[in-house]
Amino acid sequence: MTTELLLIRHGETAWNAVRRLQGHLDIGLNDAGRGQAAALAKALAAEPLAAIVSSDLQRAMHTAQAVAQYHHVPFHTDRELRERGYGVFEGLLYTEIAERYPDDFAAWQGRHIDAVMPHGDRHAESFRHFYERSVAAIGRWADQYAERHLVVVAHGGVLECAYRAATGMTLESPRDFQVRNASINRFTWSDGKLALKHWGDVDHLAISLDDIV
Repeated sequence: MTTELLLIRHGETAWNAVRRLQGHLDIGLNDAGRGQAAALAKALAAEPLAAIVSSDLQRAMHTAQAVAQYHHVPFHTDRELRERGYGVFEGLLYTEIAERYPDDFAAWQGRHIDAVMPHGDRHAESFRHFYERSVAAIGRWADQYAERHLVVVAHGGVLECAYRAATGMTLESPRDFQVRNASINRFTWSDGKLALKHWGDVDHLAISLDDIV
């Protein structure tokens, strides 16, 4: 019983463009991101989808809603597909985090997978907890739509976790792959395991915005 999964990172936001950390903060798409979502939707128009699942944050939902325009299938949202919770880091530029929280920043960048940054007004979680949460959420939806095609629109961190799960890459290893906005990443789910078929397709983003209807 194999489920075909298309895992998508949301389109670009203004904060992506300047490397401001979003986490659970609910930031919308910028103009470039809306164009990416439209191009993505057109590229997936002929996919035989059984359902579309999205993180409940608007940057993911708006990307998923663009895809949904071409498909009359169930549309679900799931907060378990949110980006990692970064606590006080959220809303700050990477340079500001390094300056204000040097020890926590070093632990984060050093891939201390059980380290938790300060919570602040929002919950922070370790990378290990985030990995377990996001991979489990993907698996639950894949099981619900077993032997069919499913689109999951989420965040860069969620896709990173899926990549690591599918390839056997350890959580401690530095990330040596890109997770691009509005990229198409194809996986399968079978016997409780992810497998990677194709990573990082962005050919559709070369389409001029004038060509998108």
